[in-house]
Amino acid sequence: MHSQRAEMLAYASQLDGERAIVAYFDWQQWARDPQLPPPGDWTTWLLIGGRGSGKTRAGAEWVRGLAAAGVTPIALVGETMTEAIAVMVKGESGLMRVTPHAERPRLVGTTLLWQNGVEASVLSASDPDRFRGPQFAAAWCDELGKWPNAEAAWDMLQFGLRLGKRPRQLATTTPRATKLLKRLLADGQTVVTRMTTEENRRHLADAFLKAVVARYRGTVLGRQELEGELIEDLPDALWSRAMFRPAVDAELERIVVAVDPPVTGGATADACGIVVAGRAGERAVVLADRTMKGRPLAWARRAVAAFHAHGADAIVAEVNQGGDLVQQVIAQVDANVPVRAVRARSGKWLRAEPVAALYAQGRVLHRPGLTALEDEMCGFGADGRSDGHSPDRVDALVWALTELMLSHSEPRVRGI
Repeated sequence: MHSQRAEMLAYASQLDGERAIVAYFDWQQWARDPQLPPPGDWTTWLLIGGRGSGKTRAGAEWVRGLAAAGVTPIALVGETMTEAIAVMVKGESGLMRVTPHAERPRLVGTTLLWQNGVEASVLSASDPDRFRGPQFAAAWCDELGKWPNAEAAWDMLQFGLRLGKRPRQLATTTPRATKLLKRLLADGQTVVTRMTTEENRRHLADAFLKAVVARYRGTVLGRQELEGELIEDLPDALWSRAMFRPAVDAELERIVVAVDPPVTGGATADACGIVVAGRAGERAVVLADRTMKGRPLAWARRAVAAFHAHGADAIVAEVNQGGDLVQQVIAQVDANVPVRAVRARSGKWLRAEPVAALYAQGRVLHRPGLTALEDEMCGFGADGRSDGHSPDRVDALVWALTELMLSHSEPRVRGI
C-alpha cells in the first residue's frame, strides 16, 4: 500500500513542470469530502476520526487555505509545544509538507511567518495561561481529547478568538469521552465531521493495517481509535465518568504521595504511577497526578518534589518489584522524607474494588487536570489492564486512597 504522499508523487511525475507542482499540491483533487470544511455559518468545526484517518492533513490544509486568503493571526494549538511543532508544523501531514516550497512559511521560534504577512503562533495546551493576551482570527487545535487541563485551555482560547469578520476554529481529534469533547458535541455552534481509519486505508501502510487495524478491529479500543466512536465507559469497568465529582475547598487532615514503581527503568518500561491525595473528614480529594516515565532517580525526584509541594505526610510506595531499593532511591533524593512501604497481596482488580466503592458513595473528589488518570480509570478492566496497558496511574491512586481511607495508619513524623 502506498502512502498518500507516494500516490501524489506518482501522479505528478506523469506531468510536466509547473503542472506537476500544481497537481501535487491541489488539495481539492486529493481530499475526501469529510476532509473539506463544511458549509454554513459555523464557529467550531469538530473533526473526529480514527488513527490514520486524515485528520492532521485536513487541519494543515485548512490552515494553508486561511493563510493563502490572508487570514491572520492564527493559533496552532497542540497538546505540548513539542507535539505541535513535530506534528502540526513539520510532520508528514503538517503545514510544511502540504505547502509548495515557494509558499512555505518560515518557522521563527514558535511563530510561522508567510510571505504575504500572515502569522501563526504555535501554542501548548499544557499552559493555558499563555492564551491570556494574544488575539486570533482563527485556530487549529489538534488532538483535543489528549489535552491536559483541556477546558481551561479551550476557554482561554475562546477569549482570544475575536479578530476579523468571521473568527473560526477547527479541532481535530481521536475521540475520548472528556468533559470538553462532550461539551462541544452538545454545542449548537459546533459542526461535527466523523472519519474512520478504514476510509483512508489506501493511504496507509500494509504493516499498520495488519499489525494494528486487524488486531483491534471489533474491540472497544478499536471502536474508539479506528472507528472514531466516542466510548463513554467500559461495560465492566469499576469506574464511570459520572463518579468523578469536582473538589471543593476543604482543610485536609492528611496528604500522601503514592508511588507505583515500574519493574525496570529502561526506555520500554512502564510509567511510574505518582498520585497525590488528601483526606478531609469522611472524604478524600485527589490533588494531582505526577505519573512519568523515567529511571528510578528521575521518578524519585518527581515524587519527592510532589511531597514537598503539597506538604504531604508520607510517600506510600509499593515495594513488590523493587523491595528495599524503592525506599533507598527515594532516600538518595531526600533522606528526611518518610516512606511507608506497602506490598500487594492480591490482584489489581481486587485491590481496586474497595476504592471504587468509595467513588460510588461520593466520598472521593477530583481536582482539575486529572484527565489522563480518569481515562485510565474508565478503561480499567477485569484483566487488570487499561486499554491494553499497565494501569500505573490507577495503581498509585489505589495505594493513596487505601492509605487514607481504608487503613488505620497514623501520620508519621516528618524525617523519621
